[in-house]
Amino acid sequence: MSSYTHELQIALLAVQRATLLTQKVFHTHAKGTLSKSDHSPVTIGDFGAQALIISAVRHNFPSDEIVGEEEASSLRENPSLAEQIFALVKESRLEDAEAEGLLGGPVQDAEAMLGAIDAGSSGGGSKGRIWALDPVDGTKGFLRGGQYAVCLALMVDGDIKLGVLGCPNLPVDDAAELSAEVGGEGRGVLFAAVQGEGATSRPLTKGKLAEGKGIAMKEVKDITQATFCESVEAAHSSHGDQAEIAKRLGITQDSVRMDSQAKYGSIARGAGDLYLRLPVRKDYEEKIWDHAAGDLIVREAGGEVTDANGKRLDFGLGRTLKSNKGVVAAPKAVHETVLKVVKEVLSGT
Repeated sequence: MSSYTHELQIALLAVQRATLLTQKVFHTHAKGTLSKSDHSPVTIGDFGAQALIISAVRHNFPSDEIVGEEEASSLRENPSLAEQIFALVKESRLEDAEAEGLLGGPVQDAEAMLGAIDAGSSGGGSKGRIWALDPVDGTKGFLRGGQYAVCLALMVDGDIKLGVLGCPNLPVDDAAELSAEVGGEGRGVLFAAVQGEGATSRPLTKGKLAEGKGIAMKEVKDITQATFCESVEAAHSSHGDQAEIAKRLGITQDSVRMDSQAKYGSIARGAGDLYLRLPVRKDYEEKIWDHAAGDLIVREAGGEVTDANGKRLDFGLGRTLKSNKGVVAAPKAVHETVLKVVKEVLSGT
């Protein structure tokens, strides 16, 4: 039995419960808007999902630290918004009583919700047990009904031991062709990995966990036939550099652009092959919550994840990946080939 069996169960259930809230926020608040004001749907989804997940983590592991994306000061200054979010939080519960009980049940009141959100204030680091949480990764994807992910990872002494991604708009079918399209039945998947134990996927449910099955990256025998995943937003990754890398590798298929760590999950199960996130600014530092879960899931599925210089991502330096620039994720057998071209393009050779 895994030494992280309990942590994995709680992480899976906590992420699953949080996706119920994000889906409700989208269907009741998010139609036809890209607003980022205080009352914007993404604000409600971020705060609500963070409160639910941190509440579950604290109930089970009260001495663990949590690095979360949000903090509650703006909600304390806006009680009406806080009450609006709490109304969603208290309604978001798993239909299976035993599963809900494992998470500690509903958040008791608005003040408890605010306290849970603020408990995500850890500075991170390389000592002890620290959870990294992104309650809604892929803000614009979430708002337009595209790909987004609820992301949770556990680090112990700076090393990722466990990662979970909840992707409500990805197909359940691991064999489904990689596509940016969203819609239709059979969507909603939970990816997970424990260090040294492989990666899994399972359908998202509204109650107890569905059964998981192992996933693995696709063997790439011919790099020219590989499929790229990249970010939708040009501000997140250099599309021009990526196009040049694809050209030099002989890849002619169009890249598939999607938001969030859904890209990590997609390549981990073989729906895509390569994920590049190339630096757009020299001073930009990636946030650990944007990569921690996906990094482990891809590596446990047989992939390699490094930065654009070939260094492993270092999650033990605080809230950002201070020592890394960019991300290159690929099957182990071709990672070195891809990385070589990445270095050439980024250096202008």
